[in-house]
Amino acid sequence: MLVAERQVKTMVNTNAARTAVGIIGNIISFGLFMSPVPTFIAIFKAKSVQNFKPDPYIATILNCGVWLFYGMPFVTPDNTLVISINAFGFFLEIFYSLVFFIYSSWGKRRKILLIFLGEIIFLALLVFLVMTFVHTPKQRKVIVGPICIVFNILMYFAPLTVMRQVIRTKSVKYMPFLLSLANFANGIVWTIYALLKWDPFIVIPNGLGTLSGLTQLILYAMYYRTTKWDEDDMSNP
Repeated sequence: MLVAERQVKTMVNTNAARTAVGIIGNIISFGLFMSPVPTFIAIFKAKSVQNFKPDPYIATILNCGVWLFYGMPFVTPDNTLVISINAFGFFLEIFYSLVFFIYSSWGKRRKILLIFLGEIIFLALLVFLVMTFVHTPKQRKVIVGPICIVFNILMYFAPLTVMRQVIRTKSVKYMPFLLSLANFANGIVWTIYALLKWDPFIVIPNGLGTLSGLTQLILYAMYYRTTKWDEDDMSNP
């Protein structure tokens, strides 16, 4: 009887800790989604995307979409905190991508539009096929989980194009520090969240995301002093 009581108490404590970490994860993820605001203020002022890259924002749309589907009760139970933050991120990243679309040249607009349409079509097909042909939450989780891993990794590593630019130019002007810091913190917290109630589909991408964020912070520290912050960008957007 005592063993059963201890097991129940341990489970309750674990669930409480997981909920607390999930709330912290929502707060940090909110910070992650809001961290590009200074970048978009600069874009609004210049009326140009300059050398900023839309890749992280476009990648995050699909990432949030698949995680939103993954968190639904008919796929995985007890993941309300996954649903809430990814719903917010999904619509916010669409807004960010729309800003890039407005202030980019036609060539870049076409690329953004084609990728966005492809993502929406993919997400719609995924939901339709899984809900039509897969009939239990356990089976749906096994199918949707690996897809979530792929797109979460793509989100975390989308800044690779920016990192290459940082190394080439020895400048971090177009790699927003707050976005890199938020990526790092976000990866750590969601890894802990998934470890408390083992979920490899959350652990794997967020563990890799932590490494991605750490790499960005290291690059920022390496090239901060060589960055010419006041130098005008003469390249064609």
